[in-house]
Amino acid sequence: MPRPRPVVGIIGNSYLINDQYPAHAGGTMNSQAVAEVAGALPLLIPSDPRYVSVNELLEVCDGFLLTGGRPNVHPEEYGEDETPAHGDFDRGRDAVALPLIRACVERGQPFLGVCRGFQEVNVALGGTLHPEIRDLPGRMNHRMPPDGTLEEKFALRHPVRFAEGGVFHRLLGAAEVLTNSLHGQGIKTPGARIVIDGHAPDGTPEALYVRDAPGFTLAVQWHPEWNAARDPVSRPLFRAFGEAVSDWASRCRGGIR
Repeated sequence: MPRPRPVVGIIGNSYLINDQYPAHAGGTMNSQAVAEVAGALPLLIPSDPRYVSVNELLEVCDGFLLTGGRPNVHPEEYGEDETPAHGDFDRGRDAVALPLIRACVERGQPFLGVCRGFQEVNVALGGTLHPEIRDLPGRMNHRMPPDGTLEEKFALRHPVRFAEGGVFHRLLGAAEVLTNSLHGQGIKTPGARIVIDGHAPDGTPEALYVRDAPGFTLAVQWHPEWNAARDPVSRPLFRAFGEAVSDWASRCRGGIR
């Protein structure tokens, strides 16, 4: 009998279908990237502390994909007041994802942060966010185009330059890559131990990791789950994440469930 795949918990979001039916959901492309590139079993997590606990998730899953999503981290989580510019929120996800990130950093359990997940890692470690990047002087509009096909919306849009010889430079084999950055908010002040390892041309942070963490803690502001199996930037990122998850499963679970 083949050894079971390691399990990656995919942090989902809360939605109302047809403005009426409550649901927890995650993009199919997230599951596809985890299964086909990272080589793990994707498991969608209902991000609501009424149904799951951080301790249970740490035991069931070997690693976590912190996905993007329309709701933003509530500014109360980083000591600021809510304003209309902060947009919609998902307090259930805040209550699950933020302590989960801190626990993973402490334990060395791997996670990969994407878009909102990138912002969550920063907030979990004490950082703050700008509510709307495009309103800042000299910044580009990083938001997803409102019109067009899915391919057009997720098209590569701007470069990200990494620190010379840094973690992302070494992993991706390039000092600069093209990305499909699709976000409204962004990092204002980095949290404790947060290392900003890549920036957009306008200075917006786009890649980070946690300094001196014992495990895989990479996070990006773009969407590598799109076209992950074929994109030369996404593929090595998800493969490295998958290797870290597999290593955790082998060391901490003996490869047996």
